[in-house]
Amino acid sequence: MKQITMVRVYLTEKKGELKKLLNYLHDESQVCGVTVERGISGFGPSGKIHTAHLVDLSLDLPVIIEFFDTPEKIIPILSHLKTLVKPNHIVYWSASLIDS
Repeated sequence: MKQITMVRVYLTEKKGELKKLLNYLHDESQVCGVTVERGISGFGPSGKIHTAHLVDLSLDLPVIIEFFDTPEKIIPILSHLKTLVKPNHIVYWSASLIDS
């Protein structure tokens, strides 16, 4: 097993941060893997609920970006993410990667 660090970043679609963050993770950082999940509902510190309805196409839904790599590679990435993402919107933890 290989030790990795998982990172989860919480954003909303409206602010346009997603593309910038994905470009950074793919082009500059070249992390092992990234998954983007679009939430159907959520709220943050404001308490305003963002939700998708069948009759509308909301562009302000929650988005979760999850990625992983070695702890050594993640440390500088986390430092840079702090400049791109609002405080309290990044979570990370140690995990094990099952390899061959």
